[in-house]
Amino acid sequence: MELTSKIYVAGHRGMVGSAIYRALQKAGYQNLITRTSAELDLRQQQAVQTFFEKEKPDYVFVAAAKVGGILANSRYKADFIYDNLMIEANVIKAAHDHKVKKLLLLGSSCIYPKFAEQPIREESLLTGPLEPTNDAYAVAKIAGIKLCQSFHDQYGDTFISVMPSNLYGYGDNYHLQNAHVLPALIRRFHEAKIQQAPEVVIWGSGKPLREFLFADDLAEACLFLMNHYHSPEIINIGSGTDLSIQELATLIAQEVGYQGVIKNDLSKPDGTPRKLMDVSKIQALGWKHKTELREGIRLSYQDFLNRYETLAK
Repeated sequence: MELTSKIYVAGHRGMVGSAIYRALQKAGYQNLITRTSAELDLRQQQAVQTFFEKEKPDYVFVAAAKVGGILANSRYKADFIYDNLMIEANVIKAAHDHKVKKLLLLGSSCIYPKFAEQPIREESLLTGPLEPTNDAYAVAKIAGIKLCQSFHDQYGDTFISVMPSNLYGYGDNYHLQNAHVLPALIRRFHEAKIQQAPEVVIWGSGKPLREFLFADDLAEACLFLMNHYHSPEIINIGSGTDLSIQELATLIAQEVGYQGVIKNDLSKPDGTPRKLMDVSKIQALGWKHKTELREGIRLSYQDFLNRYETLAK
């Protein structure tokens, strides 16, 4: 990408999209295009085609998506599969039709089989059944990957797909029911501290292992790959280390300053037992994450505190 290239960041107000936008600005890119969901509904094919016809971006980052934690994914399956299919299909087709030089699609680690061999290599895709609680979202993301690969195979389009591990960071969703585990725990431990609650109950056994990546690190990886990776084959982005949900909860409680008891609700599902990405492919290209988990949680908690009054309304 040239510093004057016209770059469209789809989903620039979300956690990932805003991180990509900041990274582009920091790197000196001057010609950035954005639209809010109110200005452009990416689920509407004609609206997307009209936008691409008018703006003619050179490069596209597809960070727009309907996302959520285990509860939201299992409760709103129709919304998750429909919205994500429409967003991906419309943006990828328009990028092809209007001759975008390169497109990067953000996928998710949940595309991999529930019992994939650990750490999960890119070749594990479609080798086994998905985790049932988020299979609708995963199928939509897999369809997006296959769209990118198919446009490459049939037309030679340079459309790449990246698979990040569990993400967190500035501008995260802290909704108590619909958030991912790390931001949800930040809010729960903070409110428990304020209310002086004697205990905090977390879902499941606490034994599942998860890998976490700070969203600003992901953004830097996306810029790196947009400039240095051209294969239609998917590529993982992660820290390459994991910890149990119980360890995560303890770490967050420490950073928040909550001193009560952490209890487990064994009636709630654990989800996939382990999700650790094999990141040897991207590391071999020369990229590695910078933000360690404790530092990232500290930065995220400060961001949460800055926004809490608005979130609590």
